[in-house]
Amino acid sequence: MATALSEGKIMAALDWAYDKAVNGVAGLDSADELANDYLKQDGTLEDQVNSLIRWQNTKAGTSGFLSGLGGLLTMPITIPANITSVMYVQIRMIAAIARMGGHDLQQDQVKSLVYVCLLGNGAKDVLKDIGIVVGRKLTENAIKNISGKTITAINQKVGFRLLTKFGEKGAINLGKAVPLLGGLIGATFDSVATNTIGNVARNTFISSLTAETAK
Repeated sequence: MATALSEGKIMAALDWAYDKAVNGVAGLDSADELANDYLKQDGTLEDQVNSLIRWQNTKAGTSGFLSGLGGLLTMPITIPANITSVMYVQIRMIAAIARMGGHDLQQDQVKSLVYVCLLGNGAKDVLKDIGIVVGRKLTENAIKNISGKTITAINQKVGFRLLTKFGEKGAINLGKAVPLLGGLIGATFDSVATNTIGNVARNTFISSLTAETAK
């Protein structure tokens, strides 16, 4: 049976997933731990971030990774588990990239920018509306100067676009056909979309001209 979604439920799910991504879930690294692991690798910061994005695309749909998502099934939100799990996986990746860029994941401004990155290529339009150009690294001052009113506006746009996205893809109706755990992410996890989201996050939180063309 399909679950009726609303922007409010989408935002509640995002906040829940962000909390789990930042503070950690039993059996899974937090965004901070993930960031630290990749910062230890050789190469430039862009190289390290690209390595994280590649890992996310190749490992996030495997059974070993999925087995660690058991705790997510107890989420107190009336939204399909497959959708929330994908949100968690992608938010953790984006948050780890933001952390690798030296940003404070506890800041409301950073959290909202993480949510914007979930829109993939659509993030550029939302960011442009508030005067942020993707491809130019955001300074701490620029982020801190994002007002509470602007944060609210950003979140509303993100909620609306994600609600439209899930409705178009029919992901809401997939839950009844997806076995728990084994196929939790498989039905809705899109490696191409996740790669795009990772690139947008890199170009938002890390970015340089070299990052813009990195593969």
